[in-house]
Amino acid sequence: MPQTAIDLAHLARQSGGDHALERELLALFAQQCVRHLRTIHAGADAQTRMDAAHTLKGAARAIGAWQVADAADAIEQHLAEPDSRRTETAMDALALAAAEARAAISRLDCAA
Repeated sequence: MPQTAIDLAHLARQSGGDHALERELLALFAQQCVRHLRTIHAGADAQTRMDAAHTLKGAARAIGAWQVADAADAIEQHLAEPDSRRTETAMDALALAAAEARAAISRLDCAA
């Protein structure tokens, strides 16, 4: 079964089936994506960037954005390593996953 950007069944369990709450959570997550991606890409130091990746990972897991969570986890791990190529690859994966999640949120918002 293909994986979607947002696991709507997980989100429904998290929200208790409250559709208004789901929309609010998704809107907040979309905003968090922008803010944390900015910090991950241009943060002052590795720890700040790792903290942003960790926070984004938790937010993604809360709403069922598994691809974003996995990519943020990879960045969190790779920022602690000396090989910057792996970090750059992980950042590309995160940017793509976040764009897909935000597009899915936008489509869901338009359908509401």
